[in-house]
Amino acid sequence: MDTTLLSKVSDFEWQIEAHGKMRVPAVLYASEQLIRDMDSKVYEQIVNVATLPGIQKAAYAMPDAHWGYGFPTGGVAAFDPQEGGVVSAGGVGFDISCGVRTLLTGLKAGALTPVKQPLADALYGRIPAGVGSTGRLNLDDQQLDQMLLSGARWAVGRGYGREADLDRTEERGCMVDAQPDAVSDFAKKRQCREMGTLGSGNHYLEVQHIVEVYDETSARAFGLATDDIVVSIHCGSRGLGHQIGTEFLREMVLEAPHYGIELPDRELACAPIESPLGERYLGAMRAAINCALANRQILTHLVRQAFAEAMPQADLSVLYDVSHNTCKVEEHTVDGHRKRLFIHRKGATRAFGPNDPAIPEALRPYGQPVLIGGTMGTASYILVGTPEGESRSFSSSCHGAGRQMSRHQATKQWRGRELIDELGRRGIIIRSPSSRGVAEEAPGAYKDVGAVVEASEKAGLSRRVARLEPLICIKG
Repeated sequence: MDTTLLSKVSDFEWQIEAHGKMRVPAVLYASEQLIRDMDSKVYEQIVNVATLPGIQKAAYAMPDAHWGYGFPTGGVAAFDPQEGGVVSAGGVGFDISCGVRTLLTGLKAGALTPVKQPLADALYGRIPAGVGSTGRLNLDDQQLDQMLLSGARWAVGRGYGREADLDRTEERGCMVDAQPDAVSDFAKKRQCREMGTLGSGNHYLEVQHIVEVYDETSARAFGLATDDIVVSIHCGSRGLGHQIGTEFLREMVLEAPHYGIELPDRELACAPIESPLGERYLGAMRAAINCALANRQILTHLVRQAFAEAMPQADLSVLYDVSHNTCKVEEHTVDGHRKRLFIHRKGATRAFGPNDPAIPEALRPYGQPVLIGGTMGTASYILVGTPEGESRSFSSSCHGAGRQMSRHQATKQWRGRELIDELGRRGIIIRSPSSRGVAEEAPGAYKDVGAVVEASEKAGLSRRVARLEPLICIKG
């Protein structure tokens, strides 16, 4: 991106003044190098977001921002229904409620050494991964509706996990006001055999070890210490979420003129929050959030079964589970007034600061854990929300490394088998049903996740707690 198009506010904050049809400015949080590395479409898309009705304060881009569908991936925007605010399927994305769950094992890395291969085999044998992967569950219509209504609570009630897991899950495992009736029969059909599966793309399950702690106080509160083994699960609502996004985007494009909405890009299709279409989308999207929460809960159960075979001494309690493709109702201060807003986070993680009542009580004094996925050859991070994050980005932070190369470009540069062998020589075991999928997700296809999280910290969005490196990675 051309930095001359932006006004530099600080070393990690850049602004696009409102011009043309923009209702608010756009703010980008990143270092100068990360800004230069962003494709020009990020500029175009964040400007377009700033033109939407009812948008508040600014349209925001996180340090890992890159081109997306309508909204940039790494985009954040808040809308007020009292001012004609809209909800946009493109502002949530196709993988609704994609997110990360991190489990604590209570073990040190040395305990893994003698059982590393058997554990990798056990995880790969139990965790279905890849395009169109299906699990052992086959839900009927009634079970699907119950799952879409109750999320991870439904899964725990069926024996997939512990009641304590819900205390460490966003929304306590269940998104309220979900409407299974707003989800099409075809979307439900796509999901009936996909519960408890990772899917493909950038989704993964990793056994990781903590190689560096930055914030001893928060780390201690989170149960983290150097050399600890943790497990991270990154996935979302699978085929159901994608189908909901596809169907509602199409309908929103057709209906926009009837609501008097002029779209700068058809991919920004949206509807007034307080309209029949907007309300139906919100109901369906919330059902998809529950699908993702239930999916990660079932995967947690399968992880525990695999560890029981190879490392039965592992505890595997949940540190936290947080999504990064959602639209949620939250209260935030705008121009000195507390408002009820609809916060779109697409490729951006909620990052509440200390003492927010939505944070589990044991963690509340420190802030919300912010779980950042990296690549299978680099690192992931655990961050924590900051007090100033609310005023800077509606309490939002980055979500990962962010792609810097398309999947097609990656397959031209890397071969999956060679990557698996190379990472194996570095002590990272990769298990995947698709060598092409591994090539598409080559570490070199992504930005430097360390630079991304440093920018998030320097911008005041979140603060680094610990850096994790992979030991075993199950990829789709």
